[in-house]
Amino acid sequence: MSARTSEREPGRAPAQALIRLGGMLRIGSDRTVIALYTLTLLLVGFGLIMVLSASSITSYLADQGFFGGFWRQVIFAVIGIPLMLVAAAMPVSFWKRYAWALFGLGIVLQLLVFTPLGFEVAGNRNWIQLGGVTAQPSEALKLALVVWVGAVMQRKEPLFGQMRHELIPVVIPGALIALGVVLLGKDLGTVMIMAALVFGAMFFGGMSWKTLGVTAIGGALAVAFFVLSSPNRMARLLSHAGGTDDYSGIDWQATHGLWALAGGGLFGVGLGNSKAKWSWLPAADNDYIFAIIGEELGLIGALLVVVLFIALTVVMLRLIVRARDRFGRAVVGGVLVWIVGQAFVNIAVVVGVLPVLGVPLPLISAGGTALIACLIAIGVVISIARDAARHDEERGLR
Repeated sequence: MSARTSEREPGRAPAQALIRLGGMLRIGSDRTVIALYTLTLLLVGFGLIMVLSASSITSYLADQGFFGGFWRQVIFAVIGIPLMLVAAAMPVSFWKRYAWALFGLGIVLQLLVFTPLGFEVAGNRNWIQLGGVTAQPSEALKLALVVWVGAVMQRKEPLFGQMRHELIPVVIPGALIALGVVLLGKDLGTVMIMAALVFGAMFFGGMSWKTLGVTAIGGALAVAFFVLSSPNRMARLLSHAGGTDDYSGIDWQATHGLWALAGGGLFGVGLGNSKAKWSWLPAADNDYIFAIIGEELGLIGALLVVVLFIALTVVMLRLIVRARDRFGRAVVGGVLVWIVGQAFVNIAVVVGVLPVLGVPLPLISAGGTALIACLIAIGVVISIARDAARHDEERGLR
């Protein structure tokens, strides 16, 4: 458009920009994209309902009214969903181009927990506070890490098959730096999820079995060391194994979580009627929200959550098969292990299969940083799905 035309039609350029933006945000007819949006919004919507119920008593006791925790989570969802749409609209080339910058930013944000902005929660220094806003930088680092691993694997693809090129720099020093800065804050649960995320990206991205085996053994030895060297972690492990019976102490949360689940029966006591949320169950709206789901909605409601995450798994696995390149497969695989893997770890903790690890239920638990990071991550996955759909259409036209 010439300058003369722009002067005659001053509103035309903004209108065209809006049209382009609308086209970028268009969902389209691809079933994978539609399924990803649908399952994500169902999980977030269900989570908002359960946060409203689970947080009502603690919010009231904190002088925030019965809806304090709920409105806070709504604000995070209102921020996160548009960011997911924007991330989904970005071309895959955008994520490849800025992967290193995102990774560096993620490391810098995580290091802020060791400045005066950082503070501890339950013994873990993994939070920052700026004004009245609190955030967990490790959630942003998860997103940056999975995109970075995918970009590095794509770039080093010609050298795959040689272990040193598969390990460097994805594992050494990349993943070790990212996990190390989180571990300095003593949050082993988050570190384990991040390690699984990296391993998932490596597995679905096509790393050799030899490299995967070495990485898995190294990771297992590291976890064993950090558990055995911590009295608190050992106490939780022994508690889970039946080595303690400290009902009023370390066993309190796990025991009341199981009681809440058992009290729900098949159909539950009804939405909003939980007894455990009346200050009996710590983190009722966060790490143990699945116990409140089981209590209020029963086995049926708990299985509904499991089915939604299984459906999300199936959709992402199908996308991994369709992805155009190693970057797409690695990123989708990493996000799959992050979100769905963390969901089943959380559920396993609540039902007593695993010891208490302190990880929330993705897309459902209260927590703004975690919700926003997961939504943006799914936006990146949708970006890859849209790229795969365009590629399929081009091949069909040929």
